[in-house]
Amino acid sequence: MASKAKFTTMDAYIASFPKEVQGILEKIRQTIRNAAPGAVEAISYQIPTFKLNGSNLVHFAAWKGHIGFYATPSGNVAFKKELARYKVAKGSIRFPFDEPIPYDLVAKIAKFRVKETQVKMKAKR
Repeated sequence: MASKAKFTTMDAYIASFPKEVQGILEKIRQTIRNAAPGAVEAISYQIPTFKLNGSNLVHFAAWKGHIGFYATPSGNVAFKKELARYKVAKGSIRFPFDEPIPYDLVAKIAKFRVKETQVKMKAKR
């Protein structure tokens, strides 16, 4: 869907897609913002990323037939039951365009990753 352009902002990435996909990406973006208010927007691996305390929290991207959501392996393991109906790999989840996007689940996973990241930061101190 998106060209091979090098993106520097989440806005530029989202704007490269058709309007209907832009709406989904914006809603995912807002869902993550609400779930992780201290997170910072970035582009990492040429896809939208939220970072917390310098660490990648979650990534998301639009592909030909789905939205990819990347919450690291720990996010996928913690929500294994809720993710059972989706194609899941080690650190990725595919939400197909022909089904409703589970924004509530995206929020739950993002909140989980915030807590996980905060625990790791406290352990480093």
